[in-house]
Amino acid sequence: MTIADRNARPRLIIAGTGSGAGKTTVTLGLMRALAQRGLSVQGFKCGPDFIDPTYHTAVTGRPSRNLDAWMTSPEYVRDTFEKASAGHDISIIEGVMGLYDGKDPLSNTGSTAEIALVTQTPVILVVDVRSMARSAAAIVLGFQQLEPELNIAGVIVNRCGSAGHYTIVQKAIKQMCGIPVVGWLKRDEDMSIPERHLGLVPAIERGELEPLFQRAADVLMEGTDLDLLLELATSAPPLNAEEVSSATTAHADSANDESGSNYDSLSNSVIHVNNRHVSYAVQPVIAVARDAAFNFYYPDNLELLEAAGARLHYFSPLAGEGIPTDVDGIYLGGGFPEEFAAEIAGNQEFLEGLRQAVQSNMPLFAECGGYMVLGETLIDRKGVTFDMAGIIPAQVQMQKKRAALGYREASSVRDSFLLKKGEVLRGHEFHYSTMTYRDEETIPYAYETKGMRGLKQEGYAAGNIVAGYTHVHLGSYPAAARRWVEHCLAYRQERDMQR
Repeated sequence: MTIADRNARPRLIIAGTGSGAGKTTVTLGLMRALAQRGLSVQGFKCGPDFIDPTYHTAVTGRPSRNLDAWMTSPEYVRDTFEKASAGHDISIIEGVMGLYDGKDPLSNTGSTAEIALVTQTPVILVVDVRSMARSAAAIVLGFQQLEPELNIAGVIVNRCGSAGHYTIVQKAIKQMCGIPVVGWLKRDEDMSIPERHLGLVPAIERGELEPLFQRAADVLMEGTDLDLLLELATSAPPLNAEEVSSATTAHADSANDESGSNYDSLSNSVIHVNNRHVSYAVQPVIAVARDAAFNFYYPDNLELLEAAGARLHYFSPLAGEGIPTDVDGIYLGGGFPEEFAAEIAGNQEFLEGLRQAVQSNMPLFAECGGYMVLGETLIDRKGVTFDMAGIIPAQVQMQKKRAALGYREASSVRDSFLLKKGEVLRGHEFHYSTMTYRDEETIPYAYETKGMRGLKQEGYAAGNIVAGYTHVHLGSYPAAARRWVEHCLAYRQERDMQR
């Protein structure tokens, strides 16, 4: 298979009837199987998740990208997909939850279906057919009828009890739905993907998940027609048309109305990373913590900072490294600092470097895991307390139950190097820890966040610190990336004048 048309983007979305249907197993198995055929595979993930893209990257050898039309916009998603898929033989997009599940139960907003419509991508629906036969056809038929514009091109049935079971289900779906069942996976409880694997990055680095990836590919290839899947992928239309489906245009309009703020020009504010770089005579440098403790970064955020004129300097607190010298800003992303609390607490060069950066008024942005490290102490799941940076007067405690999950609109409570008061970034919140401030009444909150359960004050913003649990997507408001870099440049210029 070769790329004959540079506008062609062979592509498939692997969607599920619901969470747990098996779409991650199918996605990883398909990526590995296609790579073994010698194809260049580009991975994508619908929605805000960081875990699945990490798996994709491990299997394909290239960074997977998030596609989220609510956090950004349909135009931004289309632009991201076109750039990232260019030059690759096939793109595999993994869905989120069920095909139609998203932010709004009454529309496609934030769903896999929305991404399929925006990118005009054929959908392969994964159906868990345990304990059913002809009923599987009813499920597929319902998914077809809910959104007529959607191209559900084929089905893969998962957790079949036997080849005979598959044959029954396959005949029923073909009769009632008119689309092919391109494959099946037998029931195999030993092949489950680790759910929210806390040792994810170290396990991948050590190669511990390689047998699982290969097993997924082997099982997929046993019962799946890969040639037919490739035919369906190449049936996707060229992405050289300007129109976006009417089903997504309504979404873009409602997003503008919802925030009443900086979204009015969102569809026209995409930074085209490849051709709109800002350059400075003296390039400001942002230190980015990146290792097993700090690894949840949207590639777009990093690229938008580079497009705005910054140079990124990666460093590893877990490797004993401190804040690099001669940097002008710090970015602490999310991850699993609670799993490495002892190592972080023991790296005094890193913690003291954070304190010195704050004292010198260097721009410091931290989200989720990075936010946790800025507190005074962190109590892990075993009840052990570790000293952290002590920049934010608060204690962080891990708990067994999830503390927060969902999309967020983060409206700035005050002016900062990232946002002016009232400006909005969109993002996502997911964590098992709680941050308890010593004095709630005096805390300078960073955001007022809006989610499914209403409004709440969140984060911390004082001096040149902006921190919070919300993982923001700078693609929702690229001006924030430009402002951040401009403040880093101003910091560098002031520092140079004082030398």
